[in-house]
Amino acid sequence: MAGSKEIRSKIKSVQNTRKITKAMEMVAASKMRKAQDRMRRSRPYADKVRNIAAHLASANPEYKHPFLVEHDSIKGSGLIVITTDKGLCGGLNTNILRVVTTKLREMQAAAESIVVTPIGNRGLSFFNRIGAKVVSHATHIGDMPHLEKLIGPIKVQLDAYTRGEIDRVFLCYTRFINTMKQEPVIEQLLPLSSERLQEQAREHSWDYLYEPDAQSVLDGLLLRYLETLVYQAVVENSASEQSARMVAMKAASDNAKKVIDELQLSYNKARQAAITTELSEIVAGAAAV
Repeated sequence: MAGSKEIRSKIKSVQNTRKITKAMEMVAASKMRKAQDRMRRSRPYADKVRNIAAHLASANPEYKHPFLVEHDSIKGSGLIVITTDKGLCGGLNTNILRVVTTKLREMQAAAESIVVTPIGNRGLSFFNRIGAKVVSHATHIGDMPHLEKLIGPIKVQLDAYTRGEIDRVFLCYTRFINTMKQEPVIEQLLPLSSERLQEQAREHSWDYLYEPDAQSVLDGLLLRYLETLVYQAVVENSASEQSARMVAMKAASDNAKKVIDELQLSYNKARQAAITTELSEIVAGAAAV
């Protein structure tokens, strides 16, 4: 059994760790509420852009935007993978990267060329480690994501699709379900699914007057539409990150408390054993005299 001094040192060390995890839990809880509010505020705009894009795409069939055209064969694919910049958020990054790894194996088995755009430090480190072809990236997004930091890396993938270098683009992120549950998701970003757009335009059919012309309007709107999809995925991932971190830090604090209780019990036993030994020595000494 370890000595009393050693056990006391361990108890103090675990107590200091518990203070840190408790503080991180409270910070994550505060940030989680703000991230959830940001996510909810962005949803009405995203829904409205989806509706307008769906109506315009169905109202002007004579012009087919490149983002709506499916390629005849699949020779290459692009992945936009959203992870966190920081760790200590449980299995959030591990879960999405495991799903992405499975998708990569499927693409490699089909002899597809793959290009990757990681958003977040964890994803960038992972893809550099496995030797994937990273064509663009965005890191240090912060707690308040700004679309300006995302447009450049996203445009690299969109331009590659327009030039025909890749035939599909997938968006990979963690969708926020609730505080205790976050779901890794892989969605096809390009080509835009006609079924998905038709679902948005199913209720009404609109006629539009285009200024300056239909092509200019559709080109601008569909680009905004894709940027909105990516931004919505980033804020969903941010809310998931803070929720996962709060839960992970709470679990760490609870485990630290259990460790402290066990060490305290061991300390009491060691102290009692030392007292008993001292008493036995005193009694033995007195009996010898």
